[in-house]
Formats: sequence, C-alpha cells, structure tokens
Amino acid sequence: MDDVSGNIIERLMKEAGHEISGRDLIPDSEAMIKQTVREATVSPNVDAVIITGGTGISPKDVTIEAVEEILDKELPGFGELFRKISYDSIGSAAVMSRALAGATRGKAVFCIPGSPEAVEKALKNLIIPEIAHIVKHSRE
Repeated sequence: MDDVSGNIIERLMKEAGHEISGRDLIPDSEAMIKQTVREATVSPNVDAVIITGGTGISPKDVTIEAVEEILDKELPGFGELFRKISYDSIGSAAVMSRALAGATRGKAVFCIPGSPEAVEKALKNLIIPEIAHIVKHSRE
C-alpha cells in the first residue's frame, strides 16, 4: 500500500531539518495505535510522533480516542487552529476535521487527518513551526 500522506510527512519533516527515526503503517485498531505510540514515546531517539489518518467520524476512526487516553497534556488549540485553517480552504466541511496534539513522557504527539492536503496544511502551518517549542516545554 502506498502511504502518500506518510510520504508527505517524511519529506516535509526532513526538509525542515528533522530526522525520521521510524515509520509504521498500522490498521485502525485502538490497541495497536496505543501500543505504537507508547513504544515510540519510550525511545530516546524520538522527540515527537505524528499520526495521520483514522481521525474521521466513522466507527472505524479510532485514532483520536486511542491517543487521548495516553496523553499527559492535551493542546486543544492545535485542533482549533487546524479547523480554522481547514475552514479557510474547504468551508463548513471543516467541522468534521478532528485533529489532536499533546504531550506524553516528554514527547510531542500529533494526530492529523489522512488527506494529503490536510497533512500538508498541518505540517506547514502548525507542526513544523511549533514542534521544537512543544517538545521543549513538555520536558520542563
């Protein structure tokens, strides 16, 4: 399976000077999402985890629910700003855009929709400009 949105994340993060220490393509499973995030956030080589997909409103979309449970702190402004950015380009359909960011174990965690356009908007407008700041404060 071609992971177009994952490719965009990897490319944009590398272009911004960040290293990619791992990448997984996992199914819509709360248990697997939790396990993957927990494993990543105990690694000393990881500062942040970016998850794309599974953020919609269908019963199979469980990314937000899985990650909310393991965050130490949530950043509600991330989802709010993501929807504002989405609204500016897609209009009222942005109401269905679920996005989440927070921190756990001194690491930043981001959950963004899986469409390539959403990934690019989230990375360029929110994640890349603030990731270092979020990681810094999550470790204080």
